[in-house]
Amino acid sequence: MAVWFVFAVPLVIMFFALFMERVEARLRHVAVQETDVEEFLESARPDEVRALYGHGIGRALELFRLRRLGGRAAKRGRRGGA
Repeated sequence: MAVWFVFAVPLVIMFFALFMERVEARLRHVAVQETDVEEFLESARPDEVRALYGHGIGRALELFRLRRLGGRAAKRGRRGGA
């Protein structure tokens, strides 16, 4: 009976480690980057902070990115028209 444990425990640990590696790889793509959070905290507007409080970091960063993209599009429009 002890022989089964000698073979089974390392196999279980190995399969668990492989499973956790796959989970970690998926989370890496979903996770928020540290630089995004730092940039958000340095220049967030009140509505974005309210979104952070009410809906979490994902929605707050979404609003922040939309504002940044809107500002870039407006700058491009001004350059193109002049």
